[in-house]
Amino acid sequence: MNRFIATTLLGLCFTAPAMASKELAQAKNCLACHSVDNKVVGPAFKEVAAKYAGDKNAAATLAAKVIAGGGGVWGAIPMPANPQVKEAEANKLVAWILSLK
Repeated sequence: MNRFIATTLLGLCFTAPAMASKELAQAKNCLACHSVDNKVVGPAFKEVAAKYAGDKNAAATLAAKVIAGGGGVWGAIPMPANPQVKEAEANKLVAWILSLK
């Protein structure tokens, strides 16, 4: 296999999960209230990642909030519950969000 093809395939392996997570965020309607870079109704995903950087409980806490909803952390507008999001999907979304820089 030539080096170009190997590098391209390796790059796809590392970017596919991030792309899949953004696609999952779109499919689960997260992007109606959030964006990656800018506040919409809720905080930008990059703001969430920065706020929870170094918090060892962040993934579990945020995955639970994705499903059950929450409020008071980012202001007066609460995040509604998203019972259509399965636990595995919430974990994948949160892992992707926390990976953003």
